[in-house]
Amino acid sequence: MSNCIFCKIIDGDIPSQKVYEDDDVFAFKDLNAQAPLHVLIIPKKHISSINALTADDAETVGKLYLAAKKIATDTGYADDGYRVVMNCGEAAGQTVFHIHLHLLAGRSLSWPPG
Repeated sequence: MSNCIFCKIIDGDIPSQKVYEDDDVFAFKDLNAQAPLHVLIIPKKHISSINALTADDAETVGKLYLAAKKIATDTGYADDGYRVVMNCGEAAGQTVFHIHLHLLAGRSLSWPPG
């Protein structure tokens, strides 16, 4: 999508601090970090929200979680624990309408959030 900020990041039109990339997934540091590790993990395919997912997207969503596991492991946070969150819709805090996981680690994370 031409007006999607995450699509522009994937295309290199907007700079980011990339932490992971493969054929289907791109991950970068969140500019408004809420934890010592706060990474956004996005599919290269534009999908606006969880509500827009189809059965054909199941593998893509699975790859987001595998990327989260790899990033947490590579950064040394996997054993202590980390959180992954995907918001759906404005009322849930989704501000960019391109699905993305937030990977947070490195501090105590209380429940419930927000």
